[in-house]
Amino acid sequence: MDYSRDIDKLRHSCAHVLAQAVKKLWPEVKVAMGPAIENGFYYDFDKKEPFTDQDLDQITKAMQKIINRNLPLKQSFMDKKTAADFFKGQGESYKVEIIDGIPDDQVSLFSTGDGEFVDLCKGPHTASTGEIKAFKLLSVAGAYWRGDHKNAMLQRVYGTCFSSKEDMERYLKCLEEADKRDHRKIGAELGLFHIYHEEAGAGLVFYHPKGALMRKILEDFTKDLHLKRGYDLVQTPNFLRGKLWEISGHAEHYRDNMYYFQIDGEEYAVKPMNCPGHMLIYKHRLHSYRELPIKLFELGTVYRYEKAGVLHGLLRVRGFTQDDAHIFCRRDQVQGEVEKVLDLAFEILSAFGFKDYAIELSTRPEKFIGKPEDWDLATESLKKALENKGIAYQINEGDGAFYGPKIDLKLKDALGRQWQCSTVQCDFALPERFDLSFMNEQGLSERPIMLHRALFGSVERFFGTLIEHHAGNFPLWLSPVQAMVISIRPEHDDFSKTVADELRADGIRVAVDARNESLGKRVREARLQRIPYILVIGDKEVSARMIAVRKRPETDMGSMPVEQFLGMVRKEIVDKV
Repeated sequence: MDYSRDIDKLRHSCAHVLAQAVKKLWPEVKVAMGPAIENGFYYDFDKKEPFTDQDLDQITKAMQKIINRNLPLKQSFMDKKTAADFFKGQGESYKVEIIDGIPDDQVSLFSTGDGEFVDLCKGPHTASTGEIKAFKLLSVAGAYWRGDHKNAMLQRVYGTCFSSKEDMERYLKCLEEADKRDHRKIGAELGLFHIYHEEAGAGLVFYHPKGALMRKILEDFTKDLHLKRGYDLVQTPNFLRGKLWEISGHAEHYRDNMYYFQIDGEEYAVKPMNCPGHMLIYKHRLHSYRELPIKLFELGTVYRYEKAGVLHGLLRVRGFTQDDAHIFCRRDQVQGEVEKVLDLAFEILSAFGFKDYAIELSTRPEKFIGKPEDWDLATESLKKALENKGIAYQINEGDGAFYGPKIDLKLKDALGRQWQCSTVQCDFALPERFDLSFMNEQGLSERPIMLHRALFGSVERFFGTLIEHHAGNFPLWLSPVQAMVISIRPEHDDFSKTVADELRADGIRVAVDARNESLGKRVREARLQRIPYILVIGDKEVSARMIAVRKRPETDMGSMPVEQFLGMVRKEIVDKV
C-alpha cells in the first residue's frame, strides 16, 4: 500500500467535505481552492465576516454529517466553456479564473452524492465520504488569492486528517508540544529577543542581554572552529554598488527580494548575500595554485525583502546574519572540499544536540546562469562527495540556486520536525562573471571553482530552532545564566557574593538572587528561567563553607565545596553535555 498517496486522498477528500459544509452553512461564500498538504489540508474562502471558533465547531458538525452519510465522490468531465458557464452561474468567480488558466480542452470535476456539491478538481479522492475516519479543524489564517498581495485577502481554514483516531491523537499531542516549544513564547519568557513590529518594523530582531550573550557564544564557537579548520575571517560592507549585483546575477534573478537606494545619483543595494564581497577580496591580488583552497569566512548580516505574511519570529526575518564562507579551489579539489564541509557541518550541529538529518541534492532550475556542462560537472562532484561519505540523500529536481547545484542539510529536532539549516553550493558561473583566476602549474591563468556554504544557515533561524529543540532548557555550555546563587536570608548575602565571585572568576555565568522573597518563590522563578544549577546558601552552608546544589529539572545533589562543584561543571561544559 502506498500510505502517503492514500493519506493524501483522505486529506484531499476532507478538504472537499469542508468546502461543501461551508457552502451549506453560508451559501453566499465563494470557494477558491483546497489541497492536501503535509500533515493536513486547507481550503480558501471569500467570506465577509471572519470565521470564529464557534463557526469552526459548526462546520465540524456539518462535515461529520456529510461523512456519516457515506456519500460517493464521483469524477466527471466538462469542456472548458461549459464548466466556466456552470461555475459563473453559481457565482464562483475564483473557479472561473482557475478554468481560464487550464490549457486542456476539458476540465475534471468531482461531485458529492447526486451532485449536492460540485467542485473543480483533478482528484484523486476516496470512493466515498465515509472513508474519512478522523479529522479536526485547527485554525484560520489570512491568505492572498494566488499568494499575490495585490489580490483579495481570503480566509484559509486549516485542518488535519488521519486514517485512524489514534494517529490523529498522536499528531495533536505533537502539535500541543510544539506550541509549548514555540521559540517566540520561550524567547519572551527568557528575555532573549523581541521583534518590535509597530515601532521598528516587521522582521527585524532586537536581542536582549541574554539573547545577545547566547549569540556571542554561538558566534565565538563557530569562529574558533573555522579558524582551526583553515578558514580566514573577513568582513565586508553592508551595501554595494548596484553594478556588482548586475554582474553577480542577483539583479536579474533576485531583485524583488533586495533593497535598492541612491547615493549621489548612483544605484546601490543592501547586500542580500555575501558572495560578491568575498570575490572582490579574492580578486585583490594574484593567486598561485599552491595557495588553493582559499577559505574566506564571515558572520555577515544581510537583508532580504520577505512578504509580511510569511514572517515568523526568528525563523523568517528580513535582517539576519549568515555564517557564510566561500571556498575558492581547483577542479580536482572540489569533491574533497565538499566532504570537509559536510564533516564540519555535522561536527557543529552535533555540538548543539542535533543528531538526525535529512539530506537533499538540488539540481539545475529552469532559470540559471552558467554553462549546462559546468552544472553537470558540479552536480556530479556533489553526488560523489555524498556517496564517498556514505550519506543517504534524495534528489530535489530543479531546486538549485540560480548559480549552481547544492546540498541542503535539514536537521530534525526533538519532535522529529525538519529545519533547513546547512547548505553547500558548487558554483562555476560567478568566478567567470567576476573574472577570478589563479596561476596553474604551467604558469597559465585558470578559473577557480567557488563553493558557497553556510552551516548554521542563518544565526537567527538556527537560534530559533535551538530554542524549540531544547524547549529553552539549553545545555550548560550554552545557557546565558549557568548558575543562580540564592541566599536564604540577608545574613547569608556576603557568602553568596563570595561564591558568585569565585564562580565568575572561573568563567561560570552566574547571577545572585538576594531579594526579600520566599525561598520557594525564588527557586520556582529560577526554574522557570530554565537555569541549569540553583545554589542555595543558608546557615549550614555558610558555617561549612559549602553550597547546596540543585540541578535542573529537580535533582537535589546535596551540599558540596565550591571547588567540587566547579570541577563537575567544568567537565560538563568542556564535554558539551
